[in-house]
Amino acid sequence: MGLWQIGTDTLVRSRFVLSPFAETFASLKLLHVGTGAHPGEAAWLGAHLPGYRARLAADPVTALLVRAGLGTSWIADFFCPTSCVGEGFEETVTRVRAAGAGRARADLRVSLRGPLPAGLERDDLPERATALLTYVWEETVRPYWERRRRVLEADMVARTARVSQGGWAAVLDSLTPWMRWIGESRFQVNQHAYPPREIAAGAELLFMPVTPRTSWVSWEGRERYAVVYPCLGVLAEDHDRRPVPAGLGALIGTARAGVLVLLGTPLSTTQLVAVTGQGLGSVGRHLRVLLDAGLVERRRAGRSVLYMRTAAGEVLVEASGAGTGDREPEPEMG
Repeated sequence: MGLWQIGTDTLVRSRFVLSPFAETFASLKLLHVGTGAHPGEAAWLGAHLPGYRARLAADPVTALLVRAGLGTSWIADFFCPTSCVGEGFEETVTRVRAAGAGRARADLRVSLRGPLPAGLERDDLPERATALLTYVWEETVRPYWERRRRVLEADMVARTARVSQGGWAAVLDSLTPWMRWIGESRFQVNQHAYPPREIAAGAELLFMPVTPRTSWVSWEGRERYAVVYPCLGVLAEDHDRRPVPAGLGALIGTARAGVLVLLGTPLSTTQLVAVTGQGLGSVGRHLRVLLDAGLVERRRAGRSVLYMRTAAGEVLVEASGAGTGDREPEPEMG
């Protein structure tokens, strides 16, 4: 298993940060797999997968580059540089473009664990990688970035609160099913059989949430390390949200009614904050009122607590004219 040796000072100074590039690369990985983990991902793929596949069909060299760059257990380093704090997409992708052809080919051999296909023995690989990543950002991520950013920020707030409540061990154990704090300054980052890596004192350790259900680790030299992990919130697409009936809004308040309507699908507090744009305190108050009224219930799913409408809540929403339609599958939680 992959182990990082992390000193206490490094862990205490670590930070949760937003990375538009990490979100873009995670979206590229989702496009490459082509199968969504929940309805929000499936809807996004339905909108963007045909265009992505058509682009690769017209550019077989880039298609080969993606397959090689994502590898089987190791991402080609030049293809996925580690973002800095506060760095925008353009700044990070500039480092992809700046990678030399020789380095790109060498990194691809590592990700493939063997020789390059003949089609990749060329000098324009960094430019092709940059063009594809820019396409994914501009066409499939940037149009949704403000909404995704709210989801990611809600996750970072929740994780930071967990640090103060249960310490870093509880947070590290919650990132993915295979990441866990072993003790004695050891952090298991994946299940691959790589030699332990010691993170030097003074190095920067960053935790970057992404909305797709994927994860990886990366580093730049010995100065900066990143753990990219799937956030707690699920992207509930706009067309999955039903309008709040005026009558229901007049009865219990528009904001509270909006929460009740959304809970036709089980959601966590973090997800509700992200999807509604309301503050954590406001969502919490709405949930308490709805719980006390018997209109919603809560259930634990792994480490998360999900809220959903009760039978009484369903009757109220149906009577107001919103309807329930077909219930979506329960969101997969981290």
